[in-house]
Amino acid sequence: MLKVLKLQKAVLAIILGILALIAAQIMSSNKIAGSNFVLGVSGALLIIGSLLFLYPILFAKKVDNEGEEVELKPVEKDENLL
Repeated sequence: MLKVLKLQKAVLAIILGILALIAAQIMSSNKIAGSNFVLGVSGALLIIGSLLFLYPILFAKKVDNEGEEVELKPVEKDENLL
């Protein structure tokens, strides 16, 4: 089993990105300068949040039931069994 993933930072980044996107849309509809900057910050936060979601999956270590790490290297073939 893979250990429980800690994704609080990723969720926070996604929520801030969505809030910034909403703010950018409101600023754009009211023709306020700087809405493009807020839209860029929103995109950056969404990208960072998505990368934070992927990081624990890509770099997780396999652990068995006793909590010991499992070696994931392939085992050499035994020629006696062939």
